[in-house]
Amino acid sequence: MLHYLGFLPVIDGDFIPDDPVNLYANAADIDYMAGTNNMDGHIFASIDMPAINKDKQEVTEEDFFRLVSGLTITKGLRGAKTTFDVYTESWAQDPSQENKKKTVVDFETDILFLVPTEIALAQHRANAKSAKTYTYLFSHPSRMPTYPKWVGADHADDIQYVFGKPFATPLGYRPQDRTVSKNMIAYWTNFAKTGDPNMGNSAVPTHWEPYTTENGSYLEITKKIDSNSMKRGLRTNFLRYWTLSYLALPTVTDQGATPVPPTGDPEATPVPPTGDSEAAPVPPTGDS
Repeated sequence: MLHYLGFLPVIDGDFIPDDPVNLYANAADIDYMAGTNNMDGHIFASIDMPAINKDKQEVTEEDFFRLVSGLTITKGLRGAKTTFDVYTESWAQDPSQENKKKTVVDFETDILFLVPTEIALAQHRANAKSAKTYTYLFSHPSRMPTYPKWVGADHADDIQYVFGKPFATPLGYRPQDRTVSKNMIAYWTNFAKTGDPNMGNSAVPTHWEPYTTENGSYLEITKKIDSNSMKRGLRTNFLRYWTLSYLALPTVTDQGATPVPPTGDPEATPVPPTGDSEAAPVPPTGDS
């Protein structure tokens, strides 16, 4: 999906004998847990577009289109315009800077974390015979004081709770943070012991339903976990876009025809779409 991402697997025929997507059957019958943070891409988006963390700086259509172009370059201008249309569909109803900045974060969260994770979950589920699959969305907001108030759980924010840091250094955390940590430790240790986060020596706040491709069940982890925390269909429309509509677009082989990736030169910025979206799939209208 990404053209300028350095951390890509090298299929050498030895250590990695084949594309990982083709190797799941070798180890799929092991219980599996994977998930994402709801703003996993924030730290990376803030590097690509520092304005998202600055109250007095704005994100423009040109800014976002340039970012999209650089990360969809293998699909050319059509891929950039289509992706831009899908992600900015809400801007007509809510043109606020907060919404636009959240869009930037959602875009990078989807392509860097959510889509790859969901593909891995689906592959495990498709290849497992008796093993179960579990997935979560960590949504306990970041505690970084320099971040805007709208920022959710950033990349790696979950780790401190899994390993009990709110108990190890209690003065730096609130009671609600210790509640999050206690619940995560319970689920994680149960899973490590039994392969089921619900079964073990640690009591859990609600039953964590296994994931299937049909139900798309996931546990949303917040300061209050109850039966309402079990949800289904995380960002389904965007997942469908990346795994179906986007992949179906023709790949551009003539590099001269692809959008120029971000260079910092405003004169090189591609012009965002102004109305021609006939080639684009219907953007999401419901679940976001």
